[in-house]
Amino acid sequence: MYSTTGFSRQNIVDLCAMIHSETAGNRRLWPPILGLFNCVTVALTYMRRNRVQAELAETYGVSQPTISRAITVMTPLLGKVLREYVPTADDLDGRTQYIVDGTLLPCWSWASHPELYSGKHKTTGMNVQVVCTFSGRIAWISDPVDGSRHDTYCLSESGALLTLDPGNWVGDKGYIGNDMITPIRKPACRNLLNWEKEFSTQVNKIRYVIEQVIANFKTWRIMHTDYRRPLATFATTISTVIALHFYAAS
Repeated sequence: MYSTTGFSRQNIVDLCAMIHSETAGNRRLWPPILGLFNCVTVALTYMRRNRVQAELAETYGVSQPTISRAITVMTPLLGKVLREYVPTADDLDGRTQYIVDGTLLPCWSWASHPELYSGKHKTTGMNVQVVCTFSGRIAWISDPVDGSRHDTYCLSESGALLTLDPGNWVGDKGYIGNDMITPIRKPACRNLLNWEKEFSTQVNKIRYVIEQVIANFKTWRIMHTDYRRPLATFATTISTVIALHFYAAS
């Protein structure tokens, strides 16, 4: 069960108890043929492995619409009952050094939504900002922003820097101009000096930590491979996966 959902059986039972309490045991919310436990397991499996719904339907001996309904109901419920586990920008410590980076969470190419297209990644999706400590502890993930937006814009929109001094934060070249520690961009008129190259190398050696943190977050395969459900549900799914990720790390 852990390999398909990322949680033990007891963890899933605990999640079921939270949902049962939140909904006052209203079984009409989810498909009764599956029951609460299986509905939670289906939703977790879908988000963890990004499996095709028809495959899940065969596994549980139900129809694909039943699987779709279970995922539709459980996804926002899981996000709701786990919201207390999700840190906000206000929870970031002004005395702590952080590493920040943005990552694109891909979805299908929606021709009617050009705002989702990232020129950097050459695909469509939504951008989230991820912050961790130098030791690799994930500290915060922002709400999703349209994929066409630059990392600096996304971080600004998140409000994370409204009350914090980013002077001791580390970021890549996408954050130049935010008073962070970043690699040095090559000037148009000359090559980088040796000390500038060495400085950039050392910054990038620190930044590898955030790359590992993002890779760990994207073990939720639905955050790494194209999102197939209706676009209107994407932001909710992202928020739920963020909540599940922090809950699993708690």
